[in-house]
Amino acid sequence: MRAHLILTDIVSSPLPLSVVIVARNEAANLPRCLASVQGWTQAIVVALNDTTDDSASIARAHGAEVHELPWQGFRDTKNAAVALAPTDWVLCLDADEEVSAKLRAELETFFAGTPSEFAGARFPRKVWFIDRWILHGDWYPDLSLRLIDRRRARWGGDAFVHEKMECDGPVATLRGDLHHYSFPTLASHVAKINPFADLFVQQQEARGRTFSLGAAIFRPAWRFFRAYLLKLGFLDGYPGFYIAWATAFGAFVRYSRLYEAAHRRAPDA
Repeated sequence: MRAHLILTDIVSSPLPLSVVIVARNEAANLPRCLASVQGWTQAIVVALNDTTDDSASIARAHGAEVHELPWQGFRDTKNAAVALAPTDWVLCLDADEEVSAKLRAELETFFAGTPSEFAGARFPRKVWFIDRWILHGDWYPDLSLRLIDRRRARWGGDAFVHEKMECDGPVATLRGDLHHYSFPTLASHVAKINPFADLFVQQQEARGRTFSLGAAIFRPAWRFFRAYLLKLGFLDGYPGFYIAWATAFGAFVRYSRLYEAAHRRAPDA
């Protein structure tokens, strides 16, 4: 009986980690994300930026601590949010993500072992798009380093876009998927092309890089070939075909916007 009680206590105890979410006007996505981590983590921290919807009340209803943070770019805002967590181990999520049952089980196994040997852990991220989970191409497995010991890891990379986690120590690889509902409609995917192009232009200008015709031609073609053929995107049916073409077109738009930024001028009188 005593052994049974001890085992029950271990299973029911929350994992020694905090979930940290940075969000802006994510009332539609937060319930799913928060429900997937509620009850088995020590804390949930939601950092809001310029939010005008019901995100704050939704977060509090799911037991989260809510903080207002000024926007400092992806990298610096996420680091500021991680600093708000009450535990050293932090699971960084976006509002449109969800911890799957299999990933939760993998996290339980990770913390039942020797987590101190690692500075963090990564796991595959799987996107739902149109009518299916995408399992090939550029979108999968998309290994994401999101579980960190903040004493040995922080968000790094570019301040504008493509922030990435940097760890001082070994990183474990877990097998459970993080579910990603990034594009509820095809139109929502198309709408992201220009905002990411804006960030790309800022990034390239900050690095002193200029337009290259070769890059504008070669990179989109390579992106399609890699995603659709080398990474077997064709196995995802028509959505896989669309993703490969849209990824190539997005690259083409980004380099074209860089050309525009350098050459645009008013019409001759």
